[in-house]
Order: sequence, then C-alpha cells, then structure tokens
Amino acid sequence: METVALHTRLREGCEADYDRIHATIPVELDGALREAGVRSWRIWRSGRELFHLVEVEDYRAMRACLAEHPANVPWQARMALLLEVSDDYSGADPDVRLVWELP
Repeated sequence: METVALHTRLREGCEADYDRIHATIPVELDGALREAGVRSWRIWRSGRELFHLVEVEDYRAMRACLAEHPANVPWQARMALLLEVSDDYSGADPDVRLVWELP
C-alpha cells in the first residue's frame, strides 16, 4: 500500500464549483478508482490550493488504469475547466515528497 500526497490549484473563482461538483462523484468513477486499487482519497482545500492524500495499492498502476478509463476521461475533462493546470496523465510521479512524520 502506498500513501501519496498531491497538490493542485484551482482557477480563480472556481472554489464553489469545485466543492459542489465534489459533493458527489459519479458512481462509475467511484468504481473505477476502487478497481484501480484506491483505498482512500481525501482532498483538503485552502482557498484555491487543493491537497490530496491517496492510499492506493500501486500509484503508477492506478494512473495507467485510469488514463483512458471511460469513467475517468469525462471527469478529468470537467476538472480541467476548474484547475489551473489540468492533469494530462503524462507523468506518473507526484511532486510532493514526504519530508517528516511523527514516529
């Protein structure tokens, strides 16, 4: 099991839309995430900054599974309208690294 932290940023003025859209994700997307090995995905928002914590069997395999998944493609297109930088699935590794944790 991997725990992966991600950071994304909303376009200015998209905060309310993002919260509203994420209040309920499509059942098909929920199933696709679980099928791809996701055990938990939590998102915190501070203004336009989004902080994700993902617990997944294999992050790279999850990304490969979801890149062209019919439930994920329209979701990513919808998110691209709200995010400052959309996810094009070209990179597999997150850029947030663990620096410290309480032992």
